[in-house]
Amino acid sequence: MRNSGEIWEIVEAKRDAFYELSDRVWETPETNYEEYRSSDEHAHLLEKEGFRVTRGIANLPTAVMGEAGEDGPVIAILGEFDALPGLSQVAGLAEERPLIEGGNGHGCGHNLLGSGSMLAAAAVKDYLAKNNLKGRVRYYGCPAEEGGSSKGFMVRAGVFDDVDIAISWHPAALAGVNNPISLACNEINFHFSGRASHASATPHLGRSALDAVELMNVGVNYMREHMPSSARIHYAVTDTGGSAPNVVQARATVRYLVRARDLPELNNLVARVKKVADGAALMTETTVRSRIISGDANLVGNTPLEALMHSQLERLGPPEFDEADHETARKFQETFSQEDIAASYLRFNITPKKGQALCDSIFPPESGDGSIVGSTDVGTVSWVVPTVQMRGATCAIGTPGHSWQLVAQGKLPAAHKGMEHAAKVMAGTAVDLLANPDLIEAAKADHRKRLDGRPFVNPIPDDVQPPLPENTDV
Repeated sequence: MRNSGEIWEIVEAKRDAFYELSDRVWETPETNYEEYRSSDEHAHLLEKEGFRVTRGIANLPTAVMGEAGEDGPVIAILGEFDALPGLSQVAGLAEERPLIEGGNGHGCGHNLLGSGSMLAAAAVKDYLAKNNLKGRVRYYGCPAEEGGSSKGFMVRAGVFDDVDIAISWHPAALAGVNNPISLACNEINFHFSGRASHASATPHLGRSALDAVELMNVGVNYMREHMPSSARIHYAVTDTGGSAPNVVQARATVRYLVRARDLPELNNLVARVKKVADGAALMTETTVRSRIISGDANLVGNTPLEALMHSQLERLGPPEFDEADHETARKFQETFSQEDIAASYLRFNITPKKGQALCDSIFPPESGDGSIVGSTDVGTVSWVVPTVQMRGATCAIGTPGHSWQLVAQGKLPAAHKGMEHAAKVMAGTAVDLLANPDLIEAAKADHRKRLDGRPFVNPIPDDVQPPLPENTDV
């Protein structure tokens, strides 16, 4: 569409401030609902750019929204800025070396994700003003995507109720429109309570909550043979009940992450996991209570939006990496296994290119069969708003997700170039929608058809509060 060149030029003119924002967020990695500095950085730049800023949306202290424009359709561009625990790493170094032992790190590229999305929103703001167009653009700074499901709480609070279209992206090794397949999920704490006793003198008087956790884990492992092949179940023991082996553990907690292809399948699987927990409690004469911590819906696709975004990618082409970028990427590839590199291509069903270090093409729509996918709280938004998402090439091909290698590449020139590339695609998609209301109506019609009258049931129950310090489940 004719609008693309102008909006891309605006992105280019504004990019330096957003590169700097991304680097500052990288330097202060914060995890679920603790992203106070990162949220402040985003809010300050939104204010500097002239957005109307609202902090603490949906009663989430680190969620922030900036809005610009008047009247007309509302286009939301979604950003994130949370990090992961235990992934601290020296920037730019192709060797594992933590900056802070045990510290946090941006192992999913969310420092780039939020900054790139805000860059796109800022460019759209300027485009609307320059061309005297009606319409509003919003940047949503969403915390706690990594296990906190903030967008699910935001959906429940109604902050997307008046949004017409939502646009997002995620850093990756390759670039293209995301095949809208993800796994619905719930994260659940199972707390077992037993009876303490002297483990040698009076073991018969004790009832071990830790035994119950271990039996539950065994039972769920046996379930794996009898659940859909696309489903995933993971667990972590978060409280073993103490460190003294001569005391029968009176308490123990295990956290489960249950994933399934869609919400009905998820609900069925969660019910089965709860039955296993009940059985473990029965076998050990303990009691168990469970509490959902978070949950994401599966993604709902949108063909008109995906076609529109792909057209932007085709006109723009892949990111313009230089030889220095390729040389640095090849150094990181030396730390990967061949399976890592193959997985980058397999995810999108692309034939591997021998010797390729960085993305040099756009993968076609609907690439990949969804067998290599995770979960995202963007899925919950996609049930209530027509949504489109892309993958932006920001790292060496083969970079494992949630790894020190991804953290190390988060401030490199290639990461900045990939972020700018994604911002151009998102901004171009947004202005095409605002300039062509029929495209918005086509996207809404597709959304209604896909839902087919099915009511949306948020995977986060109404009585569950976000895991803020005052709401911490113990």
